[in-house]
Amino acid sequence: MTEVSKKQGAKYILASILFAGFVVLLIPSCVHEPLITPIDNPVDTTGNPVDTTGNPVDISTGTPCDPNVVYFTKDILPLFISTCAKSGCHDANSHREGIVMDNFQNVIGSRIIKTNDANNSKLIKTIKATGGEERMPPSPAQRFTTDQIALISKWINQGAKDLTCDENAGQCVTTNVSYAGFVAPLLSTYCVGCHSGGAPSGGVSLSTYAQVKAMATSGRLYGSIAWSTGFKTMPKGSAKLSQCSINKIKGWIDEGANNN
Repeated sequence: MTEVSKKQGAKYILASILFAGFVVLLIPSCVHEPLITPIDNPVDTTGNPVDTTGNPVDISTGTPCDPNVVYFTKDILPLFISTCAKSGCHDANSHREGIVMDNFQNVIGSRIIKTNDANNSKLIKTIKATGGEERMPPSPAQRFTTDQIALISKWINQGAKDLTCDENAGQCVTTNVSYAGFVAPLLSTYCVGCHSGGAPSGGVSLSTYAQVKAMATSGRLYGSIAWSTGFKTMPKGSAKLSQCSINKIKGWIDEGANNN
């Protein structure tokens, strides 16, 4: 081997050693932190609480609902939408007898309410009527229940105000949800007005526990109120239920849709 060849070989060996050392130094720097935090160790960088129990934690800062106050949008309007503001009756297109009941301004403008005086309000007199042309809603539609009439009367006696609150404020408990205490009253407010009587909307009645359970176990109840793809959105003609209410219904269904 010539002297030149020996020098070139030595340079090649030296360069190879230096390159290998450089690669070794680079290896630790190529190990990245995982881009997705493992699901069993959730991290929230917003400062909001993270729930690992399976129960949703609602963190809205809105005004919580006072159980002693009747709220128009939450408690009263759904009753009017499902029972009164229908085609041929008191929606914006039909406006039977000049009465429209699809929002607060129209209800008040229809002059059927005497503020702070439910007993002398035309609305209460008609929904209490048991027969004749005065009965509202007219037969064969299901009449307002005693509890619903009491709720509407309470709202009028509280001033018939357009008060609102945030149903998602605070923590939403979705375990041990009661059918009698939560599910049935919710459906009665938002759904039963359409889904009851001799000709229920869509052929679906929600008047009894058995009927509600059948819808729940089929997946149609949750799919409709959650506005899932492929389902008709319910309540019809009304805003989507609060996320807390949807979560509570799902919790009730997941626990067996019991008659509790």
